[in-house]
Amino acid sequence: MKDRRVVVTGLGVVAPNGTNVSVFKKAIREGISGIQHIEQLKYLNFSCQIAGKPLYKKDYLNKYFNSVQLKGLHASGLEYGVIAGIDAWKDAGLSLEKSDTPLWDSGVIFGTGILGVDKFREAIHKVDEGKVRRLGSNTVIQTMASGISAFLGGMLGCGNLVTTNSSACSTGAEAVLMAYDRIVSGKAEIILAGSTSDSGPYVWGGFDAMRILPYKYNDNPAKASRPMSASASGFVPGSGAGALVIESLESAQKRGATIYAEILGGHVNSGGQRNGGSMTAPNSDAVQRCIKKAIDNSEIHADDIDAINGHLTATTKDPIEIQNWCEALCRKEADFPYINSLKSLVGHCLAASGSIESVATVLQLKENFIFGNINCEDLHPEIASMIHRDQIPTNTLDYSANIIAKASFGFGDVNACVIFKKYNTI
Repeated sequence: MKDRRVVVTGLGVVAPNGTNVSVFKKAIREGISGIQHIEQLKYLNFSCQIAGKPLYKKDYLNKYFNSVQLKGLHASGLEYGVIAGIDAWKDAGLSLEKSDTPLWDSGVIFGTGILGVDKFREAIHKVDEGKVRRLGSNTVIQTMASGISAFLGGMLGCGNLVTTNSSACSTGAEAVLMAYDRIVSGKAEIILAGSTSDSGPYVWGGFDAMRILPYKYNDNPAKASRPMSASASGFVPGSGAGALVIESLESAQKRGATIYAEILGGHVNSGGQRNGGSMTAPNSDAVQRCIKKAIDNSEIHADDIDAINGHLTATTKDPIEIQNWCEALCRKEADFPYINSLKSLVGHCLAASGSIESVATVLQLKENFIFGNINCEDLHPEIASMIHRDQIPTNTLDYSANIIAKASFGFGDVNACVIFKKYNTI
């Protein structure tokens, strides 16, 4: 079934610098940061008191949830995922199914790292106070990891695979490839794929304790996230959700859907926490193998890649990632593709990063631009020794890329690489 072409027909996003695709696209084109000072983090004595957190008023949720669903809703990741997912579904020209018959050929693969942390905290206090009967009927739904896919699957009436994956920072990219594989195999026609991540101190606190977040930019948040920079001092925590409607080309053409891009293939693997890999560090052989296998699976050549939307987190691992790309592609200096990191604008959105960054990747293909990397004017010297400065634009370029590789690498030594292509009818 590999001859089945798979395309992207809908996009949705809830990001620190834009809670819908239109605003998000403008922000990444214009280099607008969504990182802000969080007063609560200062009050709680965090070293890093900034984060990328989506902003919207509570009544905004009335567009997505009914009154019953809103009762007792206290799970930011669930909110973000539902907003992004519903927006993507509608953007694809699909309706919220009201029929009694499920959509047997449509499914949901929506990942998360953790869900409903604030709801968990609320529940723990009530249980400890002996008030278990006051938990309400929605606690389980908001705190089970699969709550996000279950919520969306019910709202949309999906009768195909409805599931939640979880692979740390590679979750979103992995969800896209899981959807791709299911459609290529003929087991589904339409899959809503994406990922979400809760926000707040109970999610970000562990990273602050690890001392891997920047603390020198509390008074200048927009300058804090510095992928590929010599002065990078750790990743800025973020949150949000990204969603893509992934569909067989046959189904999309039959519906007359707008097609944003094509997915050629990709690969997912693990370094097994061997040969330099660990819970927090990548096995470079596995990363290179993932990239090479993604290229092979997509039936292209390394030279065909015009741009890379990297993982690049503003840590000491950035030069290692660039080296792995150079080795995997056998390309360096001026021959290296353009490369950028969305994290310079939104921070590291953890489990949501791969899906939000996939939305950004698809927008670049559809709208013919490469967004700039802010805060890396002082390029890391190790990176400068491998690839030409011009391949890391600091301002948005008007450029019609044909193929962009999107990669995500996560805690646990797990990797995912997706190959997106500009759609054409040939």
